[in-house]
Amino acid sequence: MIEEQKPDRRYDLIVWDWDGTIMDSTPTIVHCIQQSCRDLGFKEPDDSLASSVIGLGIHDSLRRAVPWIEPAHFPKLTERFRYHYLAKDHELDLFPGIRELLENLREDGFLLGVATGKSRVGLNRSLKHHQLEHVFHETRTADESFSKPHPGMLLELSDVMQVPMRRMLMVGDTTHDLDMAANAGVDAIAVTYGAHPLSTLQEAASLAQVNDVPELAQWFQKNLTVTKE
Repeated sequence: MIEEQKPDRRYDLIVWDWDGTIMDSTPTIVHCIQQSCRDLGFKEPDDSLASSVIGLGIHDSLRRAVPWIEPAHFPKLTERFRYHYLAKDHELDLFPGIRELLENLREDGFLLGVATGKSRVGLNRSLKHHQLEHVFHETRTADESFSKPHPGMLLELSDVMQVPMRRMLMVGDTTHDLDMAANAGVDAIAVTYGAHPLSTLQEAASLAQVNDVPELAQWFQKNLTVTKE
């Protein structure tokens, strides 16, 4: 699985966030958080607060999204969120052009990974539903590693795939992704079409901010290889 490093490339491994970066799930996640609160009679977070926690593990997400409820209520809130999300999960689509971009990168010999706040069960379900299981070499989820912005998922991918941090690139739509990359010493690209707005992403360290999948593909074409003099 581990491929020889190519000296004409800046990176060997490209690690992707899932929700809001590969899959267009931000509105659905926001709705499910809010609906779960309504089910239990709790004050619901507005769209901005609910979307700001996307990318974290489910427990961290809900605690930050609804900090005004008592800790004893979080298990039931988590259960309700999972109920609503599972009912919608099969309806979610990939961002247009992302499948082709991933497959092209794989065919070009890049290693591909996932570091996500989803659960292992949730990620595997999405990979199977969207027929992307063959694309990624390794994946990590928040329920089997540390939640973002801890660098644990990237450290584990680096170790398992034998790729040094300086040869890795993170792609994500939230400051949680960018902060995880910074904490691991990994370069990162921010996409602005997901959960966090450009104004928020600009506050975190990244090589660039891109507005859609075609622009991301163009950035890759210009920056993944080393220009020879």
